Amino acid sequence: MKKILVIHGPNLDMLGQREPAVYGRTTLKQINDGLGKIAKKKKVALKIIQSNHEGKIVDLIGKAKNKFHGLLINPAAYTHTSVAIRDAIAASGIITIEVHLSNIYSREEFRHKSLISPVAKGTILGFGPKSYFLGLEALIDLI
Repeated sequence: MKKILVIHGPNLDMLGQREPAVYGRTTLKQINDGLGKIAKKKKVALKIIQSNHEGKIVDLIGKAKNKFHGLLINPAAYTHTSVAIRDAIAASGIITIEVHLSNIYSREEFRHKSLISPVAKGTILGFGPKSYFLGLEALIDLI
C-alpha cells in the first residue's frame, strides 16, 4: 500500500476560527476527514501531522525518506521563510505537493515568494479546503 505523509504547518490547528474571511470556516479535522475519505477510496495510507514547530517539520520530512511515497504539505507561514524545510524536502527526494488554502499571490507582498515551490512537483492554492483534496488526488496519481 502506498503511504503519504501529510504535514499541516503553523497555526493551521486554528482553522475554522482563525481569520475566516481568509481561511474559511472549515476546521482542520474536517480537512483531515476529507483527506481520509479520498485515501480510503484510492487505497492509500495517510499519516497526518500538524506542527507549529519548524524543527519538528524538518525532522518528519527527514525521517520520511524510506517510509513514505509522497508528501502533501501546507507549510503555512514557513512557506516564505524556511530554507530548512525547503532543504529537507530537496534532500528527501520524496514527491511533494505544496498546498495553500488561500491564493498567496493575491495577499500581502511578503507572501508572494514560496521557498517550497521550487522543490515541489506542483503547488495548488486558492481553492480553500479543496486545495488539499486536489493536491492529494494529484499526488496519488504521481506515485
